[in-house]
Amino acid sequence: MSTHLVILNPVAGRGRLRREWPRVADRLHAAGVDFEVAETERPGHGVELAERASHEYGAVIAAGGDGTVHEVANGLLRARGGAALGVLPLGGGDDFVKMLPARDPVERLAAPRPLAFDAGVIRSGSEVRYFANGMDIGFGAHGAYNIRKVPRVFTGLAAYLGAIALTLVRYPKLQVKLQLDDDAPFEQTTAMTAVMNGRAFGGSFHVCPDARADDGVLDLLIAEGVGRLAILGIVPKIMRGAHGGHPRLRLARARRVVLESEQPLLVEADGEIAFEDARRLEIEVLPGALRVLA
Repeated sequence: MSTHLVILNPVAGRGRLRREWPRVADRLHAAGVDFEVAETERPGHGVELAERASHEYGAVIAAGGDGTVHEVANGLLRARGGAALGVLPLGGGDDFVKMLPARDPVERLAAPRPLAFDAGVIRSGSEVRYFANGMDIGFGAHGAYNIRKVPRVFTGLAAYLGAIALTLVRYPKLQVKLQLDDDAPFEQTTAMTAVMNGRAFGGSFHVCPDARADDGVLDLLIAEGVGRLAILGIVPKIMRGAHGGHPRLRLARARRVVLESEQPLLVEADGEIAFEDARRLEIEVLPGALRVLA
């Protein structure tokens, strides 16, 4: 049996994986990486494949975008096996790999330097989802939902900007109750609340620019219930990671976050829709839960 299982998402990057995988596979073989390949056939299939592989391989490699990383990480965290997580970034945003030291992706697998990364867990009633990079409610979640409506000719940042344009037409201002660790709960009207392990989502949006994936805490961005014009002014600042100190934005840190709403919440995690009608979310950091090939 090979030491690595590569889980391919054939639709990743709106065709990017299909175009680039043959060249990447040749480079892996040339570098002496011992691997087998499994291809996902439907949403959620990557979770099942990774869960089974966790006890059978030394590493499970997500070949695709952040959605593929999300599924593979969920499988590994569910199984609690010994496999490490590797990434071949062939998606649209590829935000997770921005947390890794700058190295060639093939080199990371051929001569890995394993790191212990935190992960996050979201509980909503009896349902549990994990995230490797981050999650949010509000504007970002609706953008993740709307990106599927963007014509496939648009890829990468253009696709995300298209999703923003669609979301600006209609997005909710949510009334929520938040509790960070053991602090007193507080009411908040929010256009978006993000809980992050990494620094960025959506390809180029540095929502928590000081976040680290190995510090044992989660970083938050809480945006007040701002209107469209305010959002248009804030978005460029977030893209540069220059929004610290903005009067309508709050940055915070916590190990545990409880978020409640009387309205049903759309929740995205790592760019994937995790819940569609949640009313209570319990979000916690899992320190050092993922061993990542870096």
